[in-house]
Amino acid sequence: MRVMVMIQGDGVDEDKIAPTEAMMAEMTTYNEQLVSAGIMLDGEGLRPTSDGARIVWQGGTTSVVDGPFVESKEIIAGYWLWEVSSLEEAIEWAKRCPSPPADATGRQLLEIRPIYDMNDVDPDVYTPELREREEQLNERIREQHPTS
Repeated sequence: MRVMVMIQGDGVDEDKIAPTEAMMAEMTTYNEQLVSAGIMLDGEGLRPTSDGARIVWQGGTTSVVDGPFVESKEIIAGYWLWEVSSLEEAIEWAKRCPSPPADATGRQLLEIRPIYDMNDVDPDVYTPELREREEQLNERIREQHPTS
C-alpha cells in the first residue's frame, strides 16, 4: 500500500521556522533509514506559502490567491511517499520521525493518508476505457520522466 505522510504546520508561524543544520542532519538520517528499509518512494520539504498560490473555484468563477496563507490553521510543510505493507507499518515509521517544528500551539503533527489504488474504485465508475486512458497517461509520464 502506498501512503502519503504529510508534515503539517501552522500558516501563522511558517515564516518563523527555518531549517537548521541539526534539523537537516536528523531528517537526512531518518530518510536514510526509510530508504534502507525500502519504503521511501519520494519526499521533499515545501517552500513557504508566501511562494505559492491557491486556485479557488466558487460560484462558477475561478480565481487565484497569492500566498502567504496566514489564515490557514494547517498547511503542508513537507511530505513523503512510502510503500508499506499496512497503515500500522506506516504509523510505526512515522513515530520514529524526528520531531517537526512545533506550531503556535506547541503541537507537532504528521498526517498519514493511504493513496487510492484504482482497484479501490467501483468498476462502474472507473470503467475499462478510463483505466486504459489512465494507463496510457502513466506510460507517457514514464517516457517523459524516466527514472535514472
